[in-house]
Amino acid sequence: MDKEKILEEKKKWEENCKKDFKDQKERYLTISGLEINDIYTPLDVENLDYLRDLGFPGQYPFTRGVYGNMYRGRIWTIRQFSGFGTAKDTNQRFKFLLKHGQTGLSTAFDMPTLMGYDSDHPLAEGEVGKEGVAVDTLADFEILFDGIPLDKVSTSFTINSPAAIILAMYIAVGEKQGVPYHMLRGTIQNDILKEYHAQNEWIFPPEPSIKIITDIFEFAKDHLPRFNTISISGYHIREAGSTAVQELAFTLADGFAYVEAGIRRGLDVDEFVPRLSFFFNAHMDFFEEIAKYRAARRIWARELKERYKAKNPRSLMLRFHTQTAGCSLQAQQPLVNIIRTTLEALSAVLGGTQSLHTNAYDEALQLPAELPAVIAVRTQQVIAYESGVTNTIDPLAGSYFVEALTNKMEEEAYRYFDKILEMGNGSFLDGILRGIEEGFFRREIANASYEFQKRVESGEYIIVGVNKYVDPEEKIEVPPFKIDPELERKQIEFLNKVKSERDNILVQNMLKRLGEAADRGDNLMPYIIDCVKAYATEGEIIQTLKVRFGVYREKVVV
Repeated sequence: MDKEKILEEKKKWEENCKKDFKDQKERYLTISGLEINDIYTPLDVENLDYLRDLGFPGQYPFTRGVYGNMYRGRIWTIRQFSGFGTAKDTNQRFKFLLKHGQTGLSTAFDMPTLMGYDSDHPLAEGEVGKEGVAVDTLADFEILFDGIPLDKVSTSFTINSPAAIILAMYIAVGEKQGVPYHMLRGTIQNDILKEYHAQNEWIFPPEPSIKIITDIFEFAKDHLPRFNTISISGYHIREAGSTAVQELAFTLADGFAYVEAGIRRGLDVDEFVPRLSFFFNAHMDFFEEIAKYRAARRIWARELKERYKAKNPRSLMLRFHTQTAGCSLQAQQPLVNIIRTTLEALSAVLGGTQSLHTNAYDEALQLPAELPAVIAVRTQQVIAYESGVTNTIDPLAGSYFVEALTNKMEEEAYRYFDKILEMGNGSFLDGILRGIEEGFFRREIANASYEFQKRVESGEYIIVGVNKYVDPEEKIEVPPFKIDPELERKQIEFLNKVKSERDNILVQNMLKRLGEAADRGDNLMPYIIDCVKAYATEGEIIQTLKVRFGVYREKVVV
């Protein structure tokens, strides 16, 4: 590369094009606020070492993808986040989506289930089945997966504080279907740290919550070799208003914290890290998102190899699911959301995702109706089979802009890592816990959200149909999707029936054994599985653990 010649020609270009620059903005920024140059040249990546920084797909540092043949072998798993009403309602939606080409299930739970309350709890009133499926006992899971062979379908569960209970129910349903533990495939989100940063769906304080998560790591390494024990989530951090850099940095820092928690338990890194997975947001800034995914893979591989001394190549592979940005969807001109979702999904594919959920265009207004849900699935199918982007592996590698932006994302992420490590005296886990206690993550996300909103309100950042190209005569009909008002009563009736028919002495004995195991500090998974098989409710199990672990109360952040 003739650096002097390129500099000379770039100056000539700038002088010749000055007249074209007069009408442009003073500065160009990504959604996250990173400055973008007029053009990018080899000078912007002059220190890029191909083998050190990029390599080949499926090889360290995995910047170009975690699998050698990526989508030439098979495309990503097509998932749609589904769940509403009773288990029967959601089972029917699962089968509907599988019929239309979905290749993996993704389960949404209602708020009472997410917070560990049974449907008949006073705090559950008005929320049962409203934003996800209501689950109280194993009986609900038996209906939820009726007619769905668990040895053939991969299932994802978006739940955190009660994740161990939901995993136990899935194991028990698999057993009833004759599917052994080692055949079960799927992912449990199980990421409590991001709840304290962003989403607020916690039950226990951080320390006992992490203890339960490491119980799952320990149990799964021996019994669930094909199941992802955690989906470390940047998605909800981004939905709370973070920048892409914050999403990248906080998510990976949480990941390193879980690695350290497993090591402190006495687990070998290569025993449990290969089953850790990630969950990222796909927002509207096309190239920033692609750079984020590429930087994430490279950082994870480097840190696992150098900091945590992982030897198994699979420990170095950052595998991730992506969901298009719910916060980018607009209630105004909702059909335009199809275009937003398509671009976001394409960035995830070009960024090398292993699994993808595309939001339905009506989700700014309601849970998705059937037609919008099908269009969301078809969006992925068009990208996969008609666009040609899967024909070659990592087609954007070597782009001056993409590689420079990837480097910038990595650089900015390490600035946050330094702060977290400083708070933890060299430990990500201790730094994360201290950051939660001091409100560090919440403050950073709130400030980023505020800065972005200012850009929207000033018109610097344009959202079509919201602050520009507004249509006051808009009359777009969205297919209505309504939840049966009778469903809460039906769910409570079913719960009472289960309670009346189960062996209640057995239930009390299993709950007592669980409490004693918690007092001793034992691994809780076998005891939770026994409780679930006895048809103990989620609320009963959670209450047993609340007595031992307490309930988290956040501090006010100013």
